[in-house]
Parts: sequence; C-alpha cells; structure tokens
Amino acid sequence: MILKYEEKEKAIKLRKDGFSYSEILKEILVSKSTLSLWLRSVDLAKKQKQNITEKRIAGALRGAKARKDQRIKITKEIKDAARKDIENIDEKNLWLMGIALYWAEGGKEKENGTKSGINFSNSDPQMILIFLKWLKNTFSINHNDLVYELYIHETANIKKAQMYWSETLSMPIEKLRTYLKRSKVKTIRKNTGDNYYGLIRVRVNKSFNLNRKIAGWIEGICDKLL
Repeated sequence: MILKYEEKEKAIKLRKDGFSYSEILKEILVSKSTLSLWLRSVDLAKKQKQNITEKRIAGALRGAKARKDQRIKITKEIKDAARKDIENIDEKNLWLMGIALYWAEGGKEKENGTKSGINFSNSDPQMILIFLKWLKNTFSINHNDLVYELYIHETANIKKAQMYWSETLSMPIEKLRTYLKRSKVKTIRKNTGDNYYGLIRVRVNKSFNLNRKIAGWIEGICDKLL
C-alpha cells in the first residue's frame, strides 16, 4: 500500500509538472485506468495544459515525420528496383512508345474529314521530350518543323514559365507562342504554385498525312491485340 501511495504521489507530481499520461505511464507501471482514477482530481494551470498540448503536437509531428521518411525510403527502394527492369530501348520500342503516347495525348483527325496535323499536348516536360525524340527518330522532324504553344493561367508567373520551357526544350523563347487562360477568383485546381509552368502543345507543320499514318498505326495495334 505504501508503494502504491508513493506511486500515486509521484504520478500527481509528474502531472502537475506538465507530463502527459503516456509519459507518466513510462515512469510508473500501472494501468491507464488506474492512472486516470488517480489524476481525475488534479487541476492543471493554463501553462501546464499548454505544455502538455505542445508535447502532444510535437509527438504527433515526430510520428508524421517518421512515417513520411519511411514512405520515402520504401518508395525509393521500389523505384530503384523497378528502374532495373528497363533494359535497352531500341528504335522499335521507341516507335511503339511514341504511338501509344500520341494515342493518349495527341490530336486526331475528326470523323467528318476535317484536316488535322500532328499536335501533342502535356505539362510533363519528360513526356514532351520523349515525344520530340520520337518525332525526330520516326519522321526526321526537327525544331524548324515545329510550333510550340504555351497555355497558362494569367495569374501564373508567365515569364518564369516561358524561360522554363525555353531551357527545357532547347529552343528560343521567341519561338514560344503564349496563350493566357482566364483564372477564376475561387478555384479548386491544383496546378498552381511555384512549380506550375502551364501546358505545352507541340504542332508539326504540314503534317496532315503523317497524322493519318499515326492513326493507321494505332488501328494496326488494335487489330493485333483486340
């Protein structure tokens, strides 16, 4: 009984010193229900409550950081292993990849026969660069055959975005046609902030028949797989 009394007094003192229940339980080996019974009549000053709250928040932040660090570690391990699955990509692989990319993100000719040249739109710089590599390898198309269009919200840093795409695509900034999209005062879109550079559309001059050829390749893939 004397031991229990001493433990109770120690628990009360720790509580008044601003210790949380979990911290006290590490010092005193009793059940949480027993500790709650001992401390139910302990009134804490505002400063003591503040200390406990700050400790609780700090603990939550440490836990969140630990989970984030673990998630980043696992993600890196999975990606590093997956990257090794990709071996050499030959011209045939690149050709098929480009067709699939265009099927997903490229402009198609309308059923009514309205002419449409090759045009490809995306905001992912790596995807744009792979598409440009595909154009060069497949059709021997270079920068002189291309028109670059930037579509970006008017509230963005336009000059920064223009410089970004000029450097990324290795082309003069003067070659980039910029079209501003009107922004609403209230928006739920996520493409905002310092890393927002708009969307790039790549057009190929005089490419109506080339676009039809790509459409034929897409149909050929469907014929073989469906």
